[in-house]
Amino acid sequence: MSGSLLADLVSICGPGAARAGRPDDTATGLGADFVASPATPRSVADLLHIAVERDLSVRPRGSGSKIRWGRHPRRVDLIIDTGRLNGMWDHDGATAIVAAGTPVDAAQAALRPHGRRLTLDPPSAGATVGGVLAMNESGPLRHRFGAPAGQALGVSLVDPAGRITETAEWEATTGEILTSALLPLEDLPEAARWVVRPVSTPTEAGELVAQAVSRDFSLSGVEVDLPAAGSGTLALLLEGPADRVATSAARLARQLGPRAIIQAEPPPWWGRYPFGDSDVVLRIRVRSRDLHAVGYTLRDAVGAPVPVRGSAVAGVVHAVLPRGLSAARIGDVVVALKQVLLGRGGRVVVLTAPPELAAQMEMARPEELL
Repeated sequence: MSGSLLADLVSICGPGAARAGRPDDTATGLGADFVASPATPRSVADLLHIAVERDLSVRPRGSGSKIRWGRHPRRVDLIIDTGRLNGMWDHDGATAIVAAGTPVDAAQAALRPHGRRLTLDPPSAGATVGGVLAMNESGPLRHRFGAPAGQALGVSLVDPAGRITETAEWEATTGEILTSALLPLEDLPEAARWVVRPVSTPTEAGELVAQAVSRDFSLSGVEVDLPAAGSGTLALLLEGPADRVATSAARLARQLGPRAIIQAEPPPWWGRYPFGDSDVVLRIRVRSRDLHAVGYTLRDAVGAPVPVRGSAVAGVVHAVLPRGLSAARIGDVVVALKQVLLGRGGRVVVLTAPPELAAQMEMARPEELL
């Protein structure tokens, strides 16, 4: 069967674009039997038709930066690599159509000479447009522009049954594969400044954020970094015309007090995740005024301070649990957080974990990342 399946994959994708899996072709710790790289939506549909006919477990892959996120399948028969679904067109106006396998950085580089940009800034290195939308991966610009999945004005996708669909109303679901998206563009800002202030506790961070957003500073990003040990940092991004940015940054620094400084470059942690591939990570939706409840609940449930970083006002932060916790203990931490967040309009999911732990836990579904 494997020989005939490989021949079918090659006939769909072309010579050199389908092969047997290699040791590094893994998804959530499982090795894939085959890898196929389609170049068109029709090829994606044909691959999914075969998957349905032969009961294959399929996992899409862009850069692979988020291949460990979310629910772990029991097996991976076929990885559909979107690298050949690459390119951007119709970008002369307020929008662009971007193929799903296009790295966000490559799209930004192509737009930059035209003085334009996508309103996406995923922290994952090499993140593709399809992966960013499917996992709703956002960076600091989420504060101003909203979640990536909500930014898409339309998407083209292939559903699990192999049907090609174009829709303006889309929510991520398991099994579908994005092929392209209609995304908004905006002019590159003339200037950018970061106002940075140290913070000692989640409570202090929440209070300062409330002060900042109560004034009209037209902020593009509000990020907080609360490490497990030592003081944390609050950083706020202002973008726009140079004179307005300079004036607003000075006003904001005065608002935040004498410990606030203005920088032309972001802090080293800005737009970066606080976790690595082998960490257990919680994605938490929480309002800035409730950051203290999350921080103290994590500390009490774990028995030690837990690092938290993310978009304070947009309400998406990540917490990294200490290594060595059992699946049952992690489950207790999640339950404690759910209880605290229940009356605060928040939620928590386990975003990523080592395969041996993920197999024993309820991991995030795509729709829970929206």
